[in-house]
Amino acid sequence: MGARKIGARHGKVELADIVRAHGVAFRAAHRLCAVQHRALAAIERCRTAALGGELRVCEACGTPRYVYHSCRNRHCPKCQMRAKERWLAARRAEVLPVPYYHIVFTLPHELNPLAQGNARALYTMLFAAASETLLEFGENPHWLGGEIAATLVLHTWGQTLTQHLHVHALVTGGALAPDGHWIHPRRGFLFPVKALSTVFRGKFTAGLKRTFACGALALAGSTARLTEARPRVALLAALRAQPWVVYARRPFAGPEAVLDYLGRYTHRTAIGNERLLAFEAETVRFRYKDYSQRGRRRVMALPALEFLHRFSLHVLPRGFNRIRHYGLLANRNKHLLLARARSALAAPAPARKTTPPETAAAFWQRIAGIDIERCPRCRRGTLRLVARLAPQWHPPP
Repeated sequence: MGARKIGARHGKVELADIVRAHGVAFRAAHRLCAVQHRALAAIERCRTAALGGELRVCEACGTPRYVYHSCRNRHCPKCQMRAKERWLAARRAEVLPVPYYHIVFTLPHELNPLAQGNARALYTMLFAAASETLLEFGENPHWLGGEIAATLVLHTWGQTLTQHLHVHALVTGGALAPDGHWIHPRRGFLFPVKALSTVFRGKFTAGLKRTFACGALALAGSTARLTEARPRVALLAALRAQPWVVYARRPFAGPEAVLDYLGRYTHRTAIGNERLLAFEAETVRFRYKDYSQRGRRRVMALPALEFLHRFSLHVLPRGFNRIRHYGLLANRNKHLLLARARSALAAPAPARKTTPPETAAAFWQRIAGIDIERCPRCRRGTLRLVARLAPQWHPPP
C-alpha cells in the first residue's frame, strides 16, 4: 500500500476507509463482541452498493448518479445528522423558559478495565448515581425543594479515543414545587459541585459494592483478581479516598443555546470524519483538543489497528439508551408535569405541529444549502429516479 493516502477518491479521509483497509486484520487480532462486529460492518458498508440504493439520471445532460443507502448505525459518523435533527425537533416543545445548567459527572479511570467487560452494568450505575444525585439535590429544600428536569447523555471517550466515562447533564435552573409554583435558585448557582461530587461518589461506590456482592459482573483478564474479597475492598477504599470530578458551567443564555448544546452532545460519535486528517499506510492521524493546555489543538498519530481498537471500546451494548430523561421529563408523566411547569412560569403551550414530515431533499436544503435533486455535473437538470438497486455484497469497481 506504501504511503498512498487512503480516501483520496472522495477528497477526504473517512472512518469507513480505515475499517475497509484494516478491518479484517483488526478482527483477527482482537476478540470482539457481536455488537462491535455489527458496528464495524455497518460503517464499512454505509453508502456503498453493499446496501443497495437508487440510480438517478439527469433530465438535462443524462448523467447517471448512484445514490446508496446509509447504514443508520448510531456509531457511524455519517448517519447522525438527520437523527439529531429529528430528535431536536421533538425536544423543542420540552424546553422551558428558564436558565439551564450543564453539569458533567465523571468516573475515575481506575474503573475503565472493569467497564470493558461490563459496559452495560457500569454505564447503568453511572446513570443511576448521577440522576439520583441531581434529583435529591433538587428535592432538598436547602437548594430548591421541588422536581427538576434533567436530560443525561452518556459519553465514553476522551479526545484521543481513550476511555473517559462521563455523563453530560442538562438541568433546569429551578424546580416545580409540590404546590405547583416554580422555585428559582436562590444563590446565583444551582448546586455546589463539591457536595455533588461527594454524594455522586457515595452512590456509585454503594451500587458497585452491591453489584459485587450479587456476582453480577464478568471478571476476567486484568479484573480477575476482583473475584476475591480483599482486592474488591481495596478498590472500593481507593475509589472512596479520592475526589471525584463533577464539573458545572454557567447557565445557557436562552432556549436556542440549550438546543445548540443538545445538538452538539446527544448524537456525537467517538470520532467524526471531520477530525481525521490522513490515513497513510498503517498510520492514522487526527486532530484532538489538549485540555491540559486550555484546549489547544494538536495532532495524534496512531497505528491503524490501535485506532480501531480505541474506537471499538466506545461501541455501546445492544439496545442501550445513551440519552435519558429524569424528573419533569420522565416519560410516564412528562406532558402533565411540563404543562404545570409552563403554567407556573406563565409560559405559552408549544404550538402543535401540523406540517407533514420533512423530506430528505428539504432537510439537506435547510441544513446544508444543498439541492440533492439537482445534477452535480451540469447544475441545471433534475435527477430522476430510474431504477432501484438491490444490495451487492461484491460491488464492481
